[in-house]
Amino acid sequence: MVTRPARRAPSCPEGPGKDPGEESLDTALALDSGQARMPPTQAESVIKNIIREIGQECAAHGEIVSETLVAFMVKAVVLDPSNGFNMDRTLIKSDVQKLVKHCVTRLLDNKNPSLDTIKMQVYFDMNYTSREEFLEEHHRVLESRLGSVMREITDNRACAREELESLYRKIVSYVLLRSGLGSPTDIKIVREATAALQSVFPQAELGTFLTLSKKDKERQLKELTMIVTGIRLFNRDCGKGGEGIDDLPAILHEAIPATTQHIDSQLQISQEQAYRYTAILEKVRQNPLMSVQLQPYMLKEALYNVRQYEIFLQIILSDIITCAQEVEMMIKKLGAQLEQLKMIVKSKTAVPTSQVFPIFIALSNLWTSFQDETVLISVLSNLTSHLEAFLGAHELLFPEKVLRGLLDGVTVKTDVCRMREQMDRVNAEDFRKLEWLFPETTANFDKLLLQYRGFCAYTFATTDGLLLPGNSAIGILKYKDKYYTFNSRDAAYSFAENPENYINLITEKAKKNAELIQLLELHQQFETLIPYSQVKDVDKHIKPITKCESGTQTDTHILPPTIVRSYEWNEWELRRKAIKLANLRQKVTHSVQTDLSHMRRENGSQVYSSKDASTQSMKEGSTRVPRPQVYIAGLRGGRAKTTCGVKVNLTRAIDET
Repeated sequence: MVTRPARRAPSCPEGPGKDPGEESLDTALALDSGQARMPPTQAESVIKNIIREIGQECAAHGEIVSETLVAFMVKAVVLDPSNGFNMDRTLIKSDVQKLVKHCVTRLLDNKNPSLDTIKMQVYFDMNYTSREEFLEEHHRVLESRLGSVMREITDNRACAREELESLYRKIVSYVLLRSGLGSPTDIKIVREATAALQSVFPQAELGTFLTLSKKDKERQLKELTMIVTGIRLFNRDCGKGGEGIDDLPAILHEAIPATTQHIDSQLQISQEQAYRYTAILEKVRQNPLMSVQLQPYMLKEALYNVRQYEIFLQIILSDIITCAQEVEMMIKKLGAQLEQLKMIVKSKTAVPTSQVFPIFIALSNLWTSFQDETVLISVLSNLTSHLEAFLGAHELLFPEKVLRGLLDGVTVKTDVCRMREQMDRVNAEDFRKLEWLFPETTANFDKLLLQYRGFCAYTFATTDGLLLPGNSAIGILKYKDKYYTFNSRDAAYSFAENPENYINLITEKAKKNAELIQLLELHQQFETLIPYSQVKDVDKHIKPITKCESGTQTDTHILPPTIVRSYEWNEWELRRKAIKLANLRQKVTHSVQTDLSHMRRENGSQVYSSKDASTQSMKEGSTRVPRPQVYIAGLRGGRAKTTCGVKVNLTRAIDET
């Protein structure tokens, strides 16, 4: 489980010339509000000493308490006016002893529902974070755990063959650890991961990897992890691998409904218990004698306890519903990505990496999201189980037999039934100076941040702390930018007559029961007790949209303008323009180009590219001249002394050829 370190209550050390136990209460408890009279470090030391002493006293009685719980209890005791602590008076040694005694007494009262509620609030505040903060913290923790492994790889300067093989094995281990798909000590899983890694990053490429910068190495390792994860997930889907990979979609498909069902059942039990306590308190209000008899039972404190438990369960249930929606969407995306990958691969022996790598990375990101949702569901489930431990006082104080006797002749009503019984709406015209909001006239009506978590302010103030749900359909009162609901029309009218009076009564009641500060979200009245989980939301108010700004605009010139811009009324200006034009007629424009500037002008020319052309005639013809054939006879001579040659021309005539 990812938890935040406990926040320390503001505290302070003794000053020079002062008893170690003396300090100002406004210094110790309102240090952050600018009322401190001592340096912050000195103030923190004093309160640390008080908290340490209270913790030691509780430990001596066998009760181990956290510093956060002790700090909250110190503030609760000081705020309670019945304890007699003056916020502006210097705290002497006897006051410190009195404060320690009160705190120890309350912390050791295990049968008090008020203490259980405070413990529940502190535990929830220290262990619950929003979905975004939890996932961010979870990823940060994973990165920190993998930091040493990554540094061993990025800082490696392997040269020998054995060193390179060792480096490659470290990369395989890193891929398995980062992906979370199996243990790096399982031989089968390591072989499968190694085969997948070699298909995209052969060992021969380690030399190139070692030449990269550290950031590039880290980026490539993360990318290789996602690609290998995608390959293993695809092989698992095809039935050819996937050793050590859990079926997270199936696990979540079973875990989410089971967790939701458990929370729903716990929510229903707590609501039924709250309805019964409310019915008994309404009966007590009508019978003052019965109120004296039930005072030791701390019925209202029990109601606050079960209402706080109900609110926390609703917060957890809302997060689980969000998880269920995310998982359903991711399952559809996972199936679509796998089908697309099968269509690309089919029976091919080689596939372009540009087509499959993005899908492998998408598969890896989806599987990481499945892992995040699994961890988040586990944390929320554990948080729900631990909250049940803060309900133990109910069975001790109100056994079933006692409750049945108290409920004799009483009709137990649910919150929905109470709202249906009171549907008379407020008439806004009866209050000219106050603004009332209604569903049909206000946008964002369901998202308004209601005061006191939507409980009726008038009923709580006039019945000394009875919690009844307000009915927004009656109308929401907007008073000083805050929104109040009421359980009936009469309650709304009574509250509207003097809102400040009832608001002050509620604040005084919260001082007596410190658990009401978080239960009713009274953080602005008690800024030093704002829980961490709600600090960011204190100033966030969703504004209702009851009015809108509208405006109209008329064109200045409907018709096109007919202004002659060249018109001049000044005759001297006309003379100046005339002289200027006359001078221009006698001027000649020259241009000069130097050796340094003649190449600066950009020129362009276009020519037609040469092409091969040929022509063909309609008739083919040819001519041929006769071959000359001339012979000379008698060159060898004869008996005569002189040679007599005879020339014989046997060349054929042209017309015979």
